[in-house]
Amino acid sequence: MSPNDRRRNDDGTDPREGDRVPGPCRDGRRSDRYRPDGVPRTRLADGGATLGAGGDAELDRGPFSRWVDRSIQDPQRVYRAMFYVAAIFFLFTTLFPFYWLLMVALTPEGQLQDIVFTPNGFNPGAFVEVFQTLPFHWYMFNSFVIATASTVLVLVVASLAGYAFGRLEFPGKTPLMLLVLVVSFFPPAAFFIPLNDLFNTPVEILEPVMSDGTLYNTPGAMVMPISAIFMPLAIFILTTFYAQIPDGLEDAARVEGTTRLGALFRVIIPLSAPGVATAGVLTFIAVYNEFFFSYLMTDGEPANWAPILEGILGYQGQYEILFNLMAAASIIGVLPVAILVIVAQEKIVSGLTAGALKE
Repeated sequence: MSPNDRRRNDDGTDPREGDRVPGPCRDGRRSDRYRPDGVPRTRLADGGATLGAGGDAELDRGPFSRWVDRSIQDPQRVYRAMFYVAAIFFLFTTLFPFYWLLMVALTPEGQLQDIVFTPNGFNPGAFVEVFQTLPFHWYMFNSFVIATASTVLVLVVASLAGYAFGRLEFPGKTPLMLLVLVVSFFPPAAFFIPLNDLFNTPVEILEPVMSDGTLYNTPGAMVMPISAIFMPLAIFILTTFYAQIPDGLEDAARVEGTTRLGALFRVIIPLSAPGVATAGVLTFIAVYNEFFFSYLMTDGEPANWAPILEGILGYQGQYEILFNLMAAASIIGVLPVAILVIVAQEKIVSGLTAGALKE
């Protein structure tokens, strides 16, 4: 055998060339027998995936499999995906009713049956006709006054009660707190019969002020029961926040000569701004949208403190219902609450940030 005769492998390669670094072939192309790092490649007999020296198989995967593999390596991808799915779901379920109200409001009367996802026509004058058909602005004013008065009353009383439950020790504290919370579980309808009898009974003290001596068709007939219903929730929220204020801050105010009541309004409440804002916003929204007591304690006239829901229902007559005006009135009525929520949200976030920096 001559020196030039070499034993070849079955595939025609030289076994002594296994450790060589790949170089250009005679035709100018690089050999595909070696990987870029100089490790020889080995091809599967079935012509499938290429295996490196001890490497894993580079399998062809679908988009979902690749996403799962990347998610296992980076769990933040899963959290982001879950957040986007939940956000889209809640945005759709929350904003779609308002979108549908807008479609109904912009559609002219008599063409509502042809609405799909766009208005059948364009009638922005419905938002002006709302105030021309009924004095809707008076209904909004009545609801705003009643909600504001109820919120102020709830915050004042709940602040005093929250301070007592959150920062003072006295006998029967826990049972009394449970009793306050139990009241919030009763449905409002359970209080209507005694309250209706109370507010419709003439009282001699009220006769010089009221023509019949009763609270019927007055803001008091709605402010007092509604405030009592939402008081337990506000007390619970403020008790939780007031209990978290360090005792040293209140003691420092007391040393300077401030009374307990002064320390409450000068130290405790400012430091508990998120809790106060939360209780106030929840109470205002609930009272602004309240219909049960207002429907039974008033005759539905705007001059007698009828709320906004009475105004929305005023667009349905005996022979026809103006759905486009009802939808337009609903959109107009919700705007003050939406603005309040946006402003209160900023206050809550700023209050939490300020509290964290003070700590």
